[in-house]
Amino acid sequence: MEDLPKIAGTAPFKHEAEAGKTYAWCTCGLSDKQPFCNGAHRESGMTNLKVTEEVSKDVWLCTCKQTKNPPYCDGSHKAL
Repeated sequence: MEDLPKIAGTAPFKHEAEAGKTYAWCTCGLSDKQPFCNGAHRESGMTNLKVTEEVSKDVWLCTCKQTKNPPYCDGSHKAL
């Protein structure tokens, strides 16, 4: 398999997270539903990251997959 994670984007994705709702963030960069997982990782040996927010709020999700604070953007895309 190719080198992963694949850089899927170079800007964060604003997501309106709902309290108590779980979503799966793509860790491999292969999903065509970025930044969310669509199962494309299955052959890669990677897994998704499941996240549940305690309160409803806007979050900025990483699309470059280089963040040190997954799934949230930490500005790592600026160095690409």
